Amino acid sequence: MGKILVIGSSNTDLIATVKAFPTAGETIVGKSFLQAMGGKGANQAVAAHKSGGDVKFITCLGRDANGQNALKYYKEEGLDVSSSLIVDGVPSGTAIIMVDEKGENCIIITPGANKMLTSDYIYKVEEAIIESDMVVLQMEIPYDTVKTVCKLAKQNHKMVLFNVAPACQCDEELMKQIDILIVNETEAEAISGEKIEIAGKEVVVDKLLAMGVNTVVLTLGKKGCLLKTNNQVLNVPAFVVEALDSTAAGDTFCGALAAELSRGYDWAVALKFATAAAAICVTRMGAQPSIPTEYEVREFLKNHI
Repeated sequence: MGKILVIGSSNTDLIATVKAFPTAGETIVGKSFLQAMGGKGANQAVAAHKSGGDVKFITCLGRDANGQNALKYYKEEGLDVSSSLIVDGVPSGTAIIMVDEKGENCIIITPGANKMLTSDYIYKVEEAIIESDMVVLQMEIPYDTVKTVCKLAKQNHKMVLFNVAPACQCDEELMKQIDILIVNETEAEAISGEKIEIAGKEVVVDKLLAMGVNTVVLTLGKKGCLLKTNNQVLNVPAFVVEALDSTAAGDTFCGALAAELSRGYDWAVALKFATAAAAICVTRMGAQPSIPTEYEVREFLKNHI
């Protein structure tokens, strides 16, 4: 099994469920509240770990209560965070999340210590990249840090899986260092500069491939996902489930996909596994509490042949 290194954000999530999102100036009464671990980097690391992957996670936390709780939680989960950075004078990252009765969410992220995960620190822990087989990244840490990680990964001949979330523009120098690009429709449009509604999915994906990426996985929510390389196209349908909360569904998909690829499975098998993991995720509340185990995913697949 290949070793997975996830480098990214860690947040404490404050989650309120509501009937409908408030309008400007409106005060509403929430239906429930949950505090849980989150952050795209942490979500993907936990998802890959729960999916049976051999995972190391590098993040940055403040030396505050949220940071200490996060470290304790990761260690209890059996996730290796030994190379993570702990900083003074900066709070750990937080996310305020509202979830409506349709399972849709609105999120406010305060990065805090996540911004302190700099390129200078990445050079200090380059050995972790050298020891890995696949590096997994997102966009809740500084852009320059992401570029540094990708550069070091390519220099050391490591596979890079990059989930451009939240959406942002990416330069071609970075794109040429990406082996697997995972984007939703909004993210694909931000990078390509094209609207899927106008140009079509495959045209937008082709533009991403032309920027130097080896493989693009376009996630389409309830419509599943589309994989495309220069010589392969694969459409994978979503599983029909009753959605409760879509928080971390994309992160669960990425982490589960990384784990299944690390076991040597082909794209068809790996994408089906990741799609099943995401389907289970949306039936539960919260980010990391909603992430299924490898056993749960395989049992789900047995019942959804």
